[in-house]
Amino acid sequence: MNFTFTLLSAICLALGGLYAVVTLVNLAVFRAPRRGAAAGVPVSVLIPAREEAANIAAALDCVAAQTEARIEVIVCDDGSTDGTDRIVAARAAADPRIRLIRGAPLPPGWNGKQHACHQLAAAARHPRLLFLDADVRLAPDAVARMSAYMDENDLGLVSGFPRQITRSLAEMVAIPQILVVLLGYLPFPMARMLPGTGFAAGCGQLMLVEAEAYARAGGHAAFRDRMHDGLNLPRNIRASGGRTDILDATPLAHVRMYDNWPDIRDGFTKNATEGMAKPVALPVWTLLLAGGHLLPPVVALVAWAAGQAEAAAIAGIATAAVFLARTALALKVRQHPLSVLLHPAGVVVMLWIQWSALLGRRRGAQATWRGRSYEMN
Repeated sequence: MNFTFTLLSAICLALGGLYAVVTLVNLAVFRAPRRGAAAGVPVSVLIPAREEAANIAAALDCVAAQTEARIEVIVCDDGSTDGTDRIVAARAAADPRIRLIRGAPLPPGWNGKQHACHQLAAAARHPRLLFLDADVRLAPDAVARMSAYMDENDLGLVSGFPRQITRSLAEMVAIPQILVVLLGYLPFPMARMLPGTGFAAGCGQLMLVEAEAYARAGGHAAFRDRMHDGLNLPRNIRASGGRTDILDATPLAHVRMYDNWPDIRDGFTKNATEGMAKPVALPVWTLLLAGGHLLPPVVALVAWAAGQAEAAAIAGIATAAVFLARTALALKVRQHPLSVLLHPAGVVVMLWIQWSALLGRRRGAQATWRGRSYEMN
């Protein structure tokens, strides 16, 4: 077997196999909270809202329908101009569990969402805080099941990724990559056993935290100038001695994050430089993703065409392992079947966004979200 093909097929098997093994192990321990649980501890459901008139009524309907949980609901209207506040005020007048607070002007050095969440936490009356994005739709037992999971596992914070609704081609290509990266490269058994902040991760769309643990970690004020609450809050909870975990929120909630390509690009870009798009990290991620997901089918085809049957077979095994794991993930979290078929395109899009964000950061570019511009740190 030609040395070049031998080397390339070995790289394919190692990197593709790494992804497949970690994903399949994670899927075996990635579970939703048990059904029939009751939340013994009252929960404050906290919703930051800026220009959410299209979402907030449905979000409040789902929260108000919670069973087996004692809740209050607080919405911080963060300077909306589309009537978000009027919708919330009308709901609050009809349901005493719902409150509207009007956000203070954004201070210098603060990210808008972090400032809204900081105000929400200060207004909360209950010992547990559920931070919820306005576009998330909760199942009726979501709060109770998450709270019971926190009790059963002695956690300071638990979060979950809602089932991602994808309807356009761009959504099917890009959005599933969030869980591809999370479940493919964060070993959940180690993350649960080891307390280090390097194993901390979460989803800012749906995060339940003990108020005491939140206060010890400095709350949202501790990362006031950052974009990625889903990473920063779990890290700070761990750094201050708390335990965190991620659960399978597929049966607990659903969300349609973005419905067009510009919003997908902007939404992924705003968090990129606090995650993958760092000068040291991104080349490593590029090796893992390109080498594990894109290289195997290319090597398999080229080796087969060159008559290198053994190399083609090895690269073909790597390709099959990746798609097996990718299919298992899609079935677990109910992703659209096209997202599996388009998986290589999704990896390309993910890497393109991350590299664009990193290069934009070096040029001093800004990220824009909800009508506000932020420096890409």
